[in-house]
Amino acid sequence: MFQALFNSLSGLFGFSRSLDTVSNNVANMNTPGFRGRDSFFENVGRDHGTRIAGEGMRTAAGDLRQTGNATDVAVDGAGFFALRDESGTLHYTRAGQFMFDDDGILIDSVSRFQVMALDSSGNLASISLEGYRSLPAEPSTKINFSGNLAPAEETHKVEGITIYDASGKSHVLTAQFTNNKNVTPNSFLVKVTDAQGSEVGNGELRFSVSGTLEPGYGSIALALEFEGTAQGVELSFGTPGTFQGTTSLAGLSNNVSATVADGRPVLGITQMSFDEKGTLQFNYGTSEKREGQRLALASFISESTLDFSGGRLVSGADAQRRLLAHADTGGLGKVMGGTLEMSNIDLTQEFADMLIIQRGYQASSRVMTVSNEMIEQLYNSTRGG
Repeated sequence: MFQALFNSLSGLFGFSRSLDTVSNNVANMNTPGFRGRDSFFENVGRDHGTRIAGEGMRTAAGDLRQTGNATDVAVDGAGFFALRDESGTLHYTRAGQFMFDDDGILIDSVSRFQVMALDSSGNLASISLEGYRSLPAEPSTKINFSGNLAPAEETHKVEGITIYDASGKSHVLTAQFTNNKNVTPNSFLVKVTDAQGSEVGNGELRFSVSGTLEPGYGSIALALEFEGTAQGVELSFGTPGTFQGTTSLAGLSNNVSATVADGRPVLGITQMSFDEKGTLQFNYGTSEKREGQRLALASFISESTLDFSGGRLVSGADAQRRLLAHADTGGLGKVMGGTLEMSNIDLTQEFADMLIIQRGYQASSRVMTVSNEMIEQLYNSTRGG
């Protein structure tokens, strides 16, 4: 009877500790990357009750939830993100709740550890915006013209031709075409002026009887100067002898237009995202793109042996137990941008575990009550004798 009393007491302690584990699981059901745990019981030698032998981690992945934040990432499959603290120690997590700090370094928003990238040589480095914040300006060097100059028309003007200088400043040009048929048949004089109306270049176009450009008259070179810096711009009217570019055909109206082939101002980042391979993608303006660094992922021989601090961060894993690689290689999963992996807690399972714990606790309590009553009855019977 005395042993039954102690056995039931050990059951009360064990179920109480097991409920602590369940309550922690439930409390972290919305913690990104959290891994639930289960308590394991064992028998104390020679039927002396029970005790908690330890806890096991649930290695199943949690649900993926879209957040819309460009720096939130999740791993769809195997792998952990690598983080580095101020002392250089590596940590690992499935919770890709990242952000750029004031220095432009990608960090974990909870621990503030730096997120690691892996280069082609296998070296780890922090992910930085340095060198990607903006694209430098590019000067315009070519303007393409296409369309028709009617032989019977006297003039035609193309306005609003915007080019850029080396500093990214824009300049508006106008090209005016004047029929020169009284001097040279099938010929047009070209004059280019700036926004103030000052002439910045000129030339001549000559066409054959078929309406195509004659050889040697397919382009005009402009020698421009902006803020003391010389800049050459080519006016390209097409390929002589073909109907590509500018023509002079009777029966068609003037419809020549201009397209600036290159040049741009200074462009800032308009959008960033991580692709499936973990590469940081940058968009500038409407068309320019650049690739940044690529996230490092770590894989482990056995995830069940990992020690999670706070339920979301693996610390103290030695290099012999892990392999660093890129996403979508070597069995590692893909990276999902704008997404977070939530906890792997299943409330249905937790509620079922709580019911079992409650019944076990009640049963142990009942055994203790019965043992106490039997001991009391024994003492009473002894006094009665």
